[in-house]
Amino acid sequence: MSEFAREVLSQPDLWRRGAALARAEPSLLPRPGARVVLLGCGTSLYVAEAVAAYRESAGLGETDAFTPSEMPLSRRYDLAVAISRSGTTTELLDALEALAPSTPLLAITAVEDGRLARLVPDRIVLAWADERSVVQTRFATTVLAMLLGHLGWDVEASARRAELALELEVPEQVDVVRQFVFLGRGHSAAIAREAALKLRETVGAWTEAYPTRELRHGPIAAIGPHTLVWVLDAEEPSIDDEVVATGARLVRGAGDPLAELVRVHRVAGHLADLRGLDPDSPRFLTRSIVLDGGGGTMR
Repeated sequence: MSEFAREVLSQPDLWRRGAALARAEPSLLPRPGARVVLLGCGTSLYVAEAVAAYRESAGLGETDAFTPSEMPLSRRYDLAVAISRSGTTTELLDALEALAPSTPLLAITAVEDGRLARLVPDRIVLAWADERSVVQTRFATTVLAMLLGHLGWDVEASARRAELALELEVPEQVDVVRQFVFLGRGHSAAIAREAALKLRETVGAWTEAYPTRELRHGPIAAIGPHTLVWVLDAEEPSIDDEVVATGARLVRGAGDPLAELVRVHRVAGHLADLRGLDPDSPRFLTRSIVLDGGGGTMR
């Protein structure tokens, strides 16, 4: 069994641990009404986007999410949350240097002695959720469960649904699908982007992700019998008939995008095994992106 597969299976219990941590140390996490920015690269970006969308929809305060290289420098925040498994991502460290010196920082990482954890006094280190696989699964979903739990999400219910998802067979005929399209609304749209990334990383699949209603605005013209359209939430059921009319296969989740992401992880592992690929070390990918000359003298 690959490390990727083992790490996928461990997720529900780690979500519970993350939620318990949020309950134990709520003062570190964004307070209601605070203006917050969440920063991350790759998978961490989609975690940031999901949390930002959920926090705003819950009326808990203005919340932005950016990949660090595209962060507007003129905005001011009550808290910046930096998410990085390794704590060594150059773009993230550079962005934190560029923030106003008065901006409070919170680091969420998996590595106690990583540069991010060493340089940011307020930090949450989830070393117990770290991974051996290059491809992120459990660290990212544990961060998501921790932050969403802090905002009122029922993490225990998601963990139970994920446990059931881990017992399900992969969707039928997934082996012959050429194009995967993931859909969701609000925070689920961000999780859809992460689902698409997982299949790109593990098996180099042709994947796309959209807010559900956006499918009608052009992308639907490119789907057909070679496509699997996977809706991660229970929103916008009117899209189902339109998808089926194209000849595409439709998979619709039961309404919990976090648990549904675990099903996507299982499909990624299944396809990697089928194609003789190593999901622990995908081609062209490394655990962290460290650029020459970056990440200078962070405050």
